[in-house]
Amino acid sequence: MNKPIGIFDSGIGGLTVLKAIKKMLPEETLIYLGDTARVPYGNKSKDTIIRYSIENTNFLVRFDIKMLVIACNTSTAMSIEILKEKFNIPIVGVIEPGAKKAVAVTKNNRIGVIGTEATIKSKAYQNIIKTLNPKATIFAKPCPLFVPLVEEGLLKGRVADSVVEMYLKSFKVKGIDVLVLGCTHYPLLKNTIRRYFEGKVKIVDSAEETAKVVSDMLNEKGLLNKGKKEEDKYFVTDAAQRFLKVGKTIMGKDLKEVYTVQIGK
Repeated sequence: MNKPIGIFDSGIGGLTVLKAIKKMLPEETLIYLGDTARVPYGNKSKDTIIRYSIENTNFLVRFDIKMLVIACNTSTAMSIEILKEKFNIPIVGVIEPGAKKAVAVTKNNRIGVIGTEATIKSKAYQNIIKTLNPKATIFAKPCPLFVPLVEEGLLKGRVADSVVEMYLKSFKVKGIDVLVLGCTHYPLLKNTIRRYFEGKVKIVDSAEETAKVVSDMLNEKGLLNKGKKEEDKYFVTDAAQRFLKVGKTIMGKDLKEVYTVQIGK
């Protein structure tokens, strides 16, 4: 089906999910919305996050999308069920794929989960992991400064190292063997986090796992693109130039054009 896939995130981090989908499904047309004017979502109330998520989806469905990918853990935790009720299209979130991967790769059943305050408070990861593996011991912690680090492009160096250590030193004591990056911004800090754990902890980010779910669902529903791929489109609600700068770091190449839009008006 020659219709685009819509993807939204609170900001820039969701490009990690888009990149994984592009790699797995190069023939698909993608439309991305980064709500950069209202980032971060993780310190907002549940009602506000749900409203933002509905507004983001309303914007994307104007493009006649065949599937929605919520490339934001906070939005997934708070709004995926509501969006599934409200919109008659397949919807994929980023939490369940990451949780399943963590359960599959742990050896000692001691799993760390980091995310925004809202994601951790929702216990979405904890509940899925416990359902899949009742023996798992889960250590969950919000890391609110990781999002602004990524948004500012501070992915390595003294500042990134010190913030990573501040948040993650307790996980070393806990003896985890898997750490779930429960926010799509966090994979940009993956190398710094991996180095902090000296390569001894498996790092799970949901981008690749989400891309696999998207591919499987499109295939099952007969929605894979059979026609010509159209140009991918990128929209933000603010700070387009910073999006281009950090987007190049994530994607490994320049994004051709980014459009600034207002939503929820």
